[in-house]
Amino acid sequence: MKKLEAQLKTISKALVSLSKQVEKIVQQISKLQAPEATAAAKKTKTTAAKAQKSSVKKKPVKKEAAKQMTALEAVFGVIKRSKNGATIAGLKEKTGLVSRQLSNALYKLAKKGQIIAKERGLYTKK
Repeated sequence: MKKLEAQLKTISKALVSLSKQVEKIVQQISKLQAPEATAAAKKTKTTAAKAQKSSVKKKPVKKEAAKQMTALEAVFGVIKRSKNGATIAGLKEKTGLVSRQLSNALYKLAKKGQIIAKERGLYTKK
């Protein structure tokens, strides 16, 4: 019975310390959210003022998404288009990557199983 009481006391102490930690975290979060809320309020005020100033509705301009290829996509694209495979020098020239980026891309593509090294410095699509 005494062991049970001792265990209950230790559990209650642990719960009290956990609740204090949770309260500290909540206070930190509220401090972090307060500056964000004021910044968001400022933005809404300025956008509302801009909307009132311009009575003429302008047609939104569509921006073309400039989709940039990743290094992996660029390297794989060059290898895929080559008939007999691509050399490291050719890949450097066509992709514009530095040797470290190129070797990392080749390693990742080989690990994924998308390319095979036919011989040293020559890579083909699997």
